[in-house]
Amino acid sequence: MRITDMKIGVRLALGFGAVMALLLAIAVLGNLQLGRLADGIGLIVKDRYPKTVMANTVQIQVNKIALDIRDILLTDDPERIKALAADATAADRKMNAFLDKLKEVARTEEDRRYVEAAIAARQAYVPARDKLMALALAGQVEDAKQYLPRQFMPVQIKYFIALDAMFDYQGGLMDAAGETATQDSASARHIINALALVALLLAAVVAWLVSRSIARPLVHAVTVARRVAQGDLSARVEARSRDETGELMMALKLMNDNLRNIVGRVRHGTEAINHAAGEIASGNLDLSARTEQQAGSIEETASAMEELSSTVRQNAHNASEATALAGNAARIAVQGGDVVEQVVRTMADINASSRQIVDIIGVIDGIAFQTNILALNAAVEAARAGEQGRGFAVVASEVRSLAQRSATAAREIKALIHDSVGKIDSGATLVQEAGSTMQQVVASVQRVNAIITDISTASREQSGGIEEIHHAITLMDEATQQNAALVEEAAAAAQAMRDQAAQLREAVGVFRLDA
Repeated sequence: MRITDMKIGVRLALGFGAVMALLLAIAVLGNLQLGRLADGIGLIVKDRYPKTVMANTVQIQVNKIALDIRDILLTDDPERIKALAADATAADRKMNAFLDKLKEVARTEEDRRYVEAAIAARQAYVPARDKLMALALAGQVEDAKQYLPRQFMPVQIKYFIALDAMFDYQGGLMDAAGETATQDSASARHIINALALVALLLAAVVAWLVSRSIARPLVHAVTVARRVAQGDLSARVEARSRDETGELMMALKLMNDNLRNIVGRVRHGTEAINHAAGEIASGNLDLSARTEQQAGSIEETASAMEELSSTVRQNAHNASEATALAGNAARIAVQGGDVVEQVVRTMADINASSRQIVDIIGVIDGIAFQTNILALNAAVEAARAGEQGRGFAVVASEVRSLAQRSATAAREIKALIHDSVGKIDSGATLVQEAGSTMQQVVASVQRVNAIITDISTASREQSGGIEEIHHAITLMDEATQQNAALVEEAAAAAQAMRDQAAQLREAVGVFRLDA
């Protein structure tokens, strides 16, 4: 069975299955290596490290006991000695407990050998330490100081050596376990990398084979589709496989054949549509031209009526304004007549007042004359009096001078008043004539106002009639314009149908039916 006859899903499943098998192998080997690595780490965490910690704790407690014994030998305070002894006893219990625990968890002969060596050294160390403590607690410091270097120190050194050997052994085991875990991790990394490389190579080969078996038929199908898109329906399509791409080529063959038949029928239909659309468009264009001419005539008539209506409205408006101006002029003329009458009355009052002033000035002139006579008499009497009337004569002379000056001023004022009265009389005459003229102007303005009112009323009536005529013409123009628009739309639709038919014919003409 050829690979091209397999379904695309089967080919993809085989390719991905091979890759998944390699991934499964990588996962299994990775888990095995990780299990070994976990075992090594578990050995370190659960066995090697705790034993190392316990051996170190035993060393720490022994060192603490040694420090307590040193302090006991150096101090004289009984309470301090008791406290140090109690601390050393507690450290001894802790040391024995950890050492016994190490003996319990020892699994190999080598573990037990190092632990037993430490326990044997402890058996020699404990009696010597207890004796040293007893001497110190009994107050025999000198004996204890002599006992310390001779008998206790050698035993303590041997105990320290045994503990150091046990600690070094446990530390070496922990280092060895760590090295083993590192090696296992490196080995797992190398194996996984090698398998990943193999998986990548296999995936590349499978991808190339599968993509090639799928891409070649698809490229042929794309070539056929491009020829169809360019209008070439003469391509021969063959299905050479029985997979999905073969079914695609068969569908393209059927599509190509059906398009060839459809395009042939569309070509014949577009020819008929193009001919009919041409005839409809020609008739609509003629009708549109005649309708546009009629609409233009009506529009010109409507425009002329609009201008006439505008002129009549302007005349009516001007007449209204003239009426208003004439009314204002009449009111102003009436007001002017009233003002002239007031001026006449005022001039009469001024004339009367001037005459009264003339009378008053006559009285003043008489008083001045009499004063002059009195001053003359006074001067005569002063002359008769001689030296005693000289002062009175001077006064009488001054009074006479003032009386003469008053008489002169009164005569001048009287002359001026007489002149003013004459002018006032002349002005009053002119004002009366102006008042008569203003009354004639008021009458004329009122007649003009009545005539302009009649003209304004006639203009408004004429404007209303023209508005009705203009409205009727406007309706007629709108109807004609709508008809013209409909005709133009019909012509445009027919032309559009003709253009569409031409475009369809051109579009269909792209297709090539014969090889």
